[in-house]
Amino acid sequence: MSSHPSREGGSDVGGGIDAALEELRAKFPARFAAATTEQALRDENAKILGKKGELTAILKELGKAPPEARRAINVVKQEVERGFEAALATLAKARRDADLNARPYDLTLPGRLLAPLGHKHPISIVREEIIDVFRDLGFAVHDGPEVELEENNFTKLGFPPDHPATDMQDSFWTTGGHLLRTHTSNVQVRAMSTHAPPMAFIAPGTVYRRDNDVTHSPMFHQVEGFLVDEGVTFAELKGVLTEFAQRLYGGDTPVRFRPSYFPFTEPSAEVDIGCVFCKQPDGRRTGCAMCKGSGWIEILGSGMIHPVVLENCGIDAEKYTGFAFGIGVERVAILRYRVPDIRMLFENDPRLLAQF
Repeated sequence: MSSHPSREGGSDVGGGIDAALEELRAKFPARFAAATTEQALRDENAKILGKKGELTAILKELGKAPPEARRAINVVKQEVERGFEAALATLAKARRDADLNARPYDLTLPGRLLAPLGHKHPISIVREEIIDVFRDLGFAVHDGPEVELEENNFTKLGFPPDHPATDMQDSFWTTGGHLLRTHTSNVQVRAMSTHAPPMAFIAPGTVYRRDNDVTHSPMFHQVEGFLVDEGVTFAELKGVLTEFAQRLYGGDTPVRFRPSYFPFTEPSAEVDIGCVFCKQPDGRRTGCAMCKGSGWIEILGSGMIHPVVLENCGIDAEKYTGFAFGIGVERVAILRYRVPDIRMLFENDPRLLAQF
């Protein structure tokens, strides 16, 4: 008699569990479907399977339930877990579809700088400024090859065969007898051989020499300039180069011409400007290491085109005269920006380049 009431009690408990499971099984799909965000879905899942969830509360009745009820609880738990994963996947797909079908960008968002913007290298800046000055003075730009014939690089420019610049120690030669041009004066030869005077050209470009120290580099940039016409004198040369220097460094910049020697010009002159490193507010130069205490710094070489060069290019030296000059862009840049070592311009240190 004592066991019969126990079976009736177990039956009542099992029936209550069955009813609760059926109700949960019927409602959880709709509850998951109603969750529009992942967080809402996870909250709803926790209400069922969490520590204080509905199915967890039913599990606490297992000790009083028959074996069949226990199996039913496990089945419903698995169904809830599968339903949750399916609903989670549905939300993820909906988000993905929304991203794919949305506009590629939101016009209402503020702009974002993803990476710092670069800027022109100081050599490029100075090169363009030099070109602009000479264009304003009436010079056109002419180009030429960097790998050149010995004839155009040396012979037609009046270099004697034993000149030091023609040595292997001073120039880069190829096995085929060509060389990397040591100056852009090769453009002067090419232009004067194919154009009839009057002409006024500048030739910016890269040149190569076996130099490497504080003020020299084995590869550097040069702007060659020349003018050929009837009656050209040294006065025109001085006027053009003085105007150039003062436009680049300021109208109060002192300019001087020193006698010098170049194989392709006669007479020849080095052009100096007042040192920018030791310049005082009142304009005086006190002397420094860069100008070696003189107060002057050389910026370019120049001179009247040698008659031999004109004749080598087919121009009548009795009728025409001209002048030429060569500017090292790096030399101008280190003076413009007060860089103490020319090699710093080629090391690509962003801490230096960002200052220009």
